[in-house]
Amino acid sequence: MITLDALKQYGANTAEGLARCLKNETFYLRMVGMALADKNFDKLKEAMDAGDARAAFSAAHALKGSIGNVSLTPIYEPVCELTELLRGKDAPVPGAEALAERIMAAREKALSL
Repeated sequence: MITLDALKQYGANTAEGLARCLKNETFYLRMVGMALADKNFDKLKEAMDAGDARAAFSAAHALKGSIGNVSLTPIYEPVCELTELLRGKDAPVPGAEALAERIMAAREKALSL
């Protein structure tokens, strides 16, 4: 089970995330779980594997919102970078694959907390 202490050690800005959840720890931790289960992680991987920059942008942009709301910084930062890198692109973009891999690795680490 994910705890506030584990999230802090992971690098999440728990104070910011808790503030968005009205300082309700139970609600915040539930929202973290929902964010980590977001189907857009799968959509991002599928789009990257297919070389579909538009679909990858869409998935990354959605993740930017859900992950940003709970302040999961280790995922949020590369998601923001990827979103901007893919904005307005139709074809695969150099560097996008490495960012997607960082996102997935950071998610896996968070899921293991």
